[in-house]
Amino acid sequence: MSVNTSSDPRLAQLQEWLSAVAEPRVVPATLRPASSDASFRRYFRIDGEDGATCIAMDAPPPQEDVRPFIHVAELFGATGASVPKILARDVERGFLLLSDLGNATYLQQLSPDTAHKLYLDAIDALVLIQAQSKPGVLPEYDRALLHRELMLFPDWYVGKHLGVTLSDKQTASLNKVFDTLLANNLAQPQVFVHRDYHSRNLMVLGAGNPGILDFQDAVYGPITYDLVSLLRDAYIQWDEEMVLDWAIRYWERARRAGLPVSHDVDAFYRDFEFMGLQRHLKVLGIFARLYHRDGKDGYLKDLPLVMEYTRKAAGRYKALSPLIQLLDELEDNTPSTGYTF
Repeated sequence: MSVNTSSDPRLAQLQEWLSAVAEPRVVPATLRPASSDASFRRYFRIDGEDGATCIAMDAPPPQEDVRPFIHVAELFGATGASVPKILARDVERGFLLLSDLGNATYLQQLSPDTAHKLYLDAIDALVLIQAQSKPGVLPEYDRALLHRELMLFPDWYVGKHLGVTLSDKQTASLNKVFDTLLANNLAQPQVFVHRDYHSRNLMVLGAGNPGILDFQDAVYGPITYDLVSLLRDAYIQWDEEMVLDWAIRYWERARRAGLPVSHDVDAFYRDFEFMGLQRHLKVLGIFARLYHRDGKDGYLKDLPLVMEYTRKAAGRYKALSPLIQLLDELEDNTPSTGYTF
């Protein structure tokens, strides 16, 4: 499906820029949508004169900035991970021409037959990137940023989506849970963090699997964050026994690679769960914001799974039980049974 530039000035500018790119030579008339995004970025596939396809990124300023994408592409690419190569760029206008990693996402290809191999590939790539981490290269995933993400839950999920104003007592209870999560998150070893390392951003490749996309928000932060994104995915769910197995396989590989994960696997898994709860609460807020602020309702269907993750993780630890009580009050549910340790 080709695109219509008559009512889209950005698209016309993109085609004009592509026609002037000297290497590789592409055919602007073949420009067609490649994928959608939760941000202002757009991606288009385009044919090259040599028969290969490329990806054109439109990241309109001032809403978007391609420089972090370029920086992380070079950083992650240098580790040996498979990321798009930047073939041409116009930083000021927000245009990039990228190598094409194909259109087979993990989400499309995952099945009970393929999952184990694909997840082990993704875990190996994650360890490869993490093992070459160093401070001072990416923004820090500090307390202020982690807390700002957590606040998306009361602001957007509770306030906008449920239409509830928390009482002072409920706010104090939630803040106590937040403090508990943040203390754990910030005590974890720090590595390069993709921040959205999940089935929609990983591509199935013939060699060098997986292809890694959407890494422009990468930071330096808690070591379990990307593993949680991968295994407690908002878009696809696996049995808890399988998640535990994959998490332990990551832990074993991380230790062999010299990464500073806890020597105690139970402590490591607790870190994984606490980090997961921070992410789940953030995602509940983001999905609600995408609907209520941006008019994107496609994420509403994913809220129940994220809430299931939230309840299960919080229900396993006494320090997090006030969150279960708050969720029950908010949603007028009877308390769910669980176990704590």
